[in-house]
Amino acid sequence: MNSTQLLPAIRELYSRYPEYFHHEPWELQHVLFSLGYVDDLVGEGEIAAAVEGARGDYPQWRAA
Repeated sequence: MNSTQLLPAIRELYSRYPEYFHHEPWELQHVLFSLGYVDDLVGEGEIAAAVEGARGDYPQWRAA
């Protein structure tokens, strides 16, 4: 999986399961794998980059 596929997966995860919004990238590795969003564990750095992009889509959820 590359970053162009990971960002939509994170966006969908946040829209379906908003309780995961505040999880750290290392926590999301297992969540994405367990829920079937990725076929194998994706690197934490790639997830962190996608998380920053996805969080920008939800300004009301950004940290103050």
